[in-house]
Amino acid sequence: MKKELIAQRNPKSPISEMFRTLRTNIQFMGTQKHIKTILVTSTMPGEGKSWVSSNLAITFAQTGKKVLLIDADMRKVRLAQLFQINRAPGLSNLLSGIDENGINKEVEPLKYINRTEIENLFVIPSGNIPPNPAELLETERTTEILNIFKEIFDVIILDGTPGILVTDAIILSRIVDTTLIVAAHKSTQKDDLLKVKRLIENVGGKIAGVILNKTPIRAKQYINSYYYGTKTETNNRSRRYERDNTSNTNSISEAKQKEILAQLDEYKNRGNN
Repeated sequence: MKKELIAQRNPKSPISEMFRTLRTNIQFMGTQKHIKTILVTSTMPGEGKSWVSSNLAITFAQTGKKVLLIDADMRKVRLAQLFQINRAPGLSNLLSGIDENGINKEVEPLKYINRTEIENLFVIPSGNIPPNPAELLETERTTEILNIFKEIFDVIILDGTPGILVTDAIILSRIVDTTLIVAAHKSTQKDDLLKVKRLIENVGGKIAGVILNKTPIRAKQYINSYYYGTKTETNNRSRRYERDNTSNTNSISEAKQKEILAQLDEYKNRGNN
């Protein structure tokens, strides 16, 4: 497992605690409106959106929720590398109906789901690089597939493209419940951040907030952790919410896990017959 997946490799680190705080804040926001689909984007490459989306997905899975992490950046392979799975078939193949060998093949959506070493966490990689990623995401099939997955998973996190360079993430922001924008300390330009915010809001997307990544850290405080830093807003109400709801979340997880695994096995077996 890659060292970037710190929430799994070192769950007691201060950075992992920051991701749990972020998760709790999102859950607390969901008390007003149920949040199930979350898009993670940034302004430019290299700001840490894939790292944030992966570790956030892990922390949700650690509460017993069934989590689907989708690599919605079909132009660049990232999640397949992090979770050490094949890049194809993946999202592009699922949306286009063309398998990794270039053959038209209609396959059940659950066929594209990969189990990971992390309990409760499943991943759909980006797939083969298509000539028209934005056009694929604009089709009704994208919404239909998300609706199928929403019936099975508790949380769906989409790792999108940088918002300044291409429109893929802006398109997705219209059909998810909320969007997180990742910015890098002393790297992200304020004008770029405001532009991405404006683009998302112009298409009717909702923004949960901005995550400031790669902030300076004190070696003494972050001993045995990595050089990444993530700053999130904390509050006591969010912490109480997480503590009070932990038992309820875990009590549901076993039945939900059996249901998903049974469905996955059913689709896998059906394809082999």
